[in-house]
Amino acid sequence: MAIRQPRYSKEEFTQRGNALYESKIRHQVEQAYRSKIVAIDIETGEFEIGNDSLSAADLLFQRLPDAQPWCVRIGTGPVHRLGFHAPVEAQ
Repeated sequence: MAIRQPRYSKEEFTQRGNALYESKIRHQVEQAYRSKIVAIDIETGEFEIGNDSLSAADLLFQRLPDAQPWCVRIGTGPVHRLGFHAPVEAQ
């Protein structure tokens, strides 16, 4: 099994993935697939939808073995966060 290596920084992954989602993908998926996960190849704009990020990315890799996937939860916010985030305290 080939080891896939990222070709972009975390910042560029985020920028490319979010830009593709907002400009080309969101309007195609938001109504029918709310709360599912979309895995987007940040180089081609191709995407697949799954119940979780692993299954969506696996579907994308089946079609595009060299994909650079960015995952987004459809309609409800981020799937993963990059870096440290301090917990929010209740007031």
